Amino acid sequence: MRPQQFNILKDVDKPLLIIYLILVFIGVANVYAAEIDGSHKAILDFSHNHGKQILFAAISLLIASIILSVDIKIFTSFSYAIYWFFILVLISVLIFGTEIKATKAWFQIGGFAIQPSEFAKFATAMVIAKYISSVKGTTIKFKNRLKAFILIAIPTALVLMQNDTGTTLVFGAFVFVLYREGYVSGIILAFIAMAIFLFVLTLLINEIYIIAGIVSLTIIISIIIRKKKTEILQLIGVCILLSAYVYSVDYCFENILQHHQKERITVLIDDEIDMRGPGYNLNQSKIAIGSGGLWGKGYLEGTQTKFDFVPEQGTDFIFCTIGEEWGFAGSTTLILIYMIFLIRIVLLAEKQRSIFSRIYGYSVASILFFHFAINIGMTIGLVPVIGIPLPFLSYGGSSMVGFTILLFIFLKLDAKKLER
Repeated sequence: MRPQQFNILKDVDKPLLIIYLILVFIGVANVYAAEIDGSHKAILDFSHNHGKQILFAAISLLIASIILSVDIKIFTSFSYAIYWFFILVLISVLIFGTEIKATKAWFQIGGFAIQPSEFAKFATAMVIAKYISSVKGTTIKFKNRLKAFILIAIPTALVLMQNDTGTTLVFGAFVFVLYREGYVSGIILAFIAMAIFLFVLTLLINEIYIIAGIVSLTIIISIIIRKKKTEILQLIGVCILLSAYVYSVDYCFENILQHHQKERITVLIDDEIDMRGPGYNLNQSKIAIGSGGLWGKGYLEGTQTKFDFVPEQGTDFIFCTIGEEWGFAGSTTLILIYMIFLIRIVLLAEKQRSIFSRIYGYSVASILFFHFAINIGMTIGLVPVIGIPLPFLSYGGSSMVGFTILLFIFLKLDAKKLER
């Protein structure tokens, strides 16, 4: 009898795998484009970022193969062990790590820097999936919500202590997972959205006018529902809280946020900001993307890219290279590829028979969506520049390997279709 051949790609979702490979290829090509200046053209030049990115891609593919080959129980049974291991690593980097640009988030090993927070994302996704799937009963108790929140809050706090605001905010993406599983209500999401809206609005408009608007709206609604005293009291309470929040925005902005954080927000809301100072990065980013026109200047033909006008163009601002050299058509195509990618992950997550797999799938989609939306948003001036990579495209070994592990664990879970 002929032995059955071992095939690690058996039952693996091919559309996701193909899109992953396409994104990695696009990333390597554009890291090369962002760095090339005519002085070196060797693709496999490991002394430059594009050569290192190819090495990172190869390592990621090797790790992906290992993930698809091992027993799935490693991820479901050792979720807590993996999580606490990376918590210890995050603590270690605060003590022994290397500080780069005021952020102490890396271990320097030779010519390479490893950023543990990139791996803490998939570890947190696994432990949240493990904890919520282990909760018995249909009623979610307060202690269950609290434990889930603490599991997310621990790595978030440690990353914040590294002074890495961007990655800290990424952990906020887990709120979508908690909402899907009933651990966060729609009202909480609405309040978060309202808080962000009022924060920005208060920076644009005098707080007195906003508070007056809130009070006026409260009075109007109270008149409409005048016979419902309980609802009116609740409405007044909300009015007081919102007014107090609006009143505190200026104080928080001036006294709590650090100088560079205030500058990043001011760049978005102040048209008179110095474009040669704080506004330089964003201004050059817009110029690069806008100069691409409809079809772009052509691969390796971008002048903004070639002459290094945009800082960090191979990492956080890689989308500028695509905008300049591929134009509106290429940028839109890339965004569509990402959207198909994310929608596919969500659809597969909903089809999982295992609660663990479903929660983990939503975690993957949430983290990737946050990175995708914020990274592109900050390059075109919709959100502050907070320094997070574009998944699979931006230069960086930690992010490439971290995102690959995050995705391929889900591909392995989906391939096995666990029952619980």
